[in-house]
Amino acid sequence: MKAHVLEAVGELTYKEVPTPQLQEDEVLVEVVNAGICGSDVPRIFKTGTYHFPTIPGHEFAGVVRQAATEENEYLVGKKVGVFPLIPCMKCGQCKRKAYEMCSSYNYLGSRTDGGFAEYVAVPVWNLIELPTEVGFEDAAMLEPTCVALHAIRQADMAAVQSAAVYGCGTIGILVLQWLTAMGVKNLYAVGTRKGQQELLAGLAACSFCNCHEKDPLDFIREQTDGAGVDVVFECVGVSESINHAVSLVRAGGQVVFVGNPAGDITFDKQTYWKILRQQLMVYGTWNSSFTKDEGDDWHMAVRAIQEGRIRPSAQITQRFSFDRLHDGLKVMQDKGVFTNKVMIGRKLS
Repeated sequence: MKAHVLEAVGELTYKEVPTPQLQEDEVLVEVVNAGICGSDVPRIFKTGTYHFPTIPGHEFAGVVRQAATEENEYLVGKKVGVFPLIPCMKCGQCKRKAYEMCSSYNYLGSRTDGGFAEYVAVPVWNLIELPTEVGFEDAAMLEPTCVALHAIRQADMAAVQSAAVYGCGTIGILVLQWLTAMGVKNLYAVGTRKGQQELLAGLAACSFCNCHEKDPLDFIREQTDGAGVDVVFECVGVSESINHAVSLVRAGGQVVFVGNPAGDITFDKQTYWKILRQQLMVYGTWNSSFTKDEGDDWHMAVRAIQEGRIRPSAQITQRFSFDRLHDGLKVMQDKGVFTNKVMIGRKLS
């Protein structure tokens, strides 16, 4: 099979490799679409994966082509999405079914071979079967869609009348899609690009602030008569945006930190004072819940996509054939090009 193999930091090669040999609990998934995550760029070009060689890619969907055991033969031919985190099933978090917080997990695309390949060996437990209404591109975006939903579910949304999302990358706009679908009436987005505003126009009922043109705090004060919003989702992960995000929330409100940090984070003294004196609720979020039941993030997301309430693939800004992963990575590194989600795809064999 053909795969994009990371052989060292910055050395990604598209080449022929052996088709994976299945373990007893695995099936062979033929990949149709794979999304390039923002984390894939530093993983490939700066930090590397956990060992070399590795096939990156953790956002993907496809069709089951082979099962290791007769017991799982029924899955052959099924269209599937893939939860990329492989839990140990032994630690305290796993025993509580909080698999996203597993202390000894494996991970497709970083710790073991992932989806930038024709075929991937996937544990049966990690599969989610897809209805016909869910296309492969939407299915390949289930992972970020569920990360966004998981972030929202950390907060107490019962009495939320207003919300702001700071950062309009893939996750931020997915958060805005979910909040719109949930009926949050007063919704605000803080971004940096005109392309983000244009993309949001067809996806979320929100007011947009370009923070290069207007101070976000002034914007939110004007929109909320000086009070601030009930909840803020910070989707950038740098000190400046984290401090700004806290400044947007009302007294007694909530802040959910979503963005992955690229370096150390520092709170300004006044920001920390606000958390204390205005008794803010601060939440962290990580990955998404996948418990194999109807109430987890993945089943909720599949239903929302099936019903048309969430449209992940509408955020795709560039598409490339599967062999052109390098071109997709290049366009994501070009600061002069607007991207939100870059997708690679291939036809089924």
